[in-house]
Amino acid sequence: MHVIVVGCGRVGSSLAKQLTESGHTVAVIDRRSEAFERLGTNFTGDKIVGIGFDRDRLSQAGIEHADALAAVTSGDNSNVLIARVARETFGLDRVVARIYDPRRAAIYQRLGIATVATVAWTTERILRRVVPDTLAVEWVDPSAKVSLIERSIGSGWAGRRLLDMEDGRPVRVVAISRLGTSQLPTADLVAQDGDVVYLAVAGDALDQIEGLLAGPAKGGH
Repeated sequence: MHVIVVGCGRVGSSLAKQLTESGHTVAVIDRRSEAFERLGTNFTGDKIVGIGFDRDRLSQAGIEHADALAAVTSGDNSNVLIARVARETFGLDRVVARIYDPRRAAIYQRLGIATVATVAWTTERILRRVVPDTLAVEWVDPSAKVSLIERSIGSGWAGRRLLDMEDGRPVRVVAISRLGTSQLPTADLVAQDGDVVYLAVAGDALDQIEGLLAGPAKGGH
């Protein structure tokens, strides 16, 4: 596949090098020619000096036949503008924008622009290690109607069938991690204290998850 990377900072250069090493063709756009030094002498992709939302520069980078574009400059506004030009002007479907402000990221995600909110992503993972009970949201779909979360289950589930967590609720057990090993749930898999579950949850049901994870209600299945 052919990928355009706009922004040759630490993220952009790393992404571009990994893509070329995996056998993909890559074109990198950056305003500063010296930024390309991060790519090293063995980089085989194209290096284009210019503004990432400039249509001529994007055409030079091969956007007409590109499969994907990643806008990873240091500016939120630039990244969103680049993503919109790629989608709306050139009809490119697979576009992702790096966004530093997580509030903006949520808005653009709902508009159909895939985003990576660096601060939010890092903060969630730190919180997950520091405060184990943090409700970590791994992924939210663009309409915000489905979320994928990771969470340790309460001791109340120990000895119970894991799939009983669904039981007519707007929740699906996607996977379970036990003692560092992950697996897909089976019909007869029984939960153990310390298990970590990955759940797909309806967006309007997230506030119910705390009670569910603590354990089944008395008298429940």
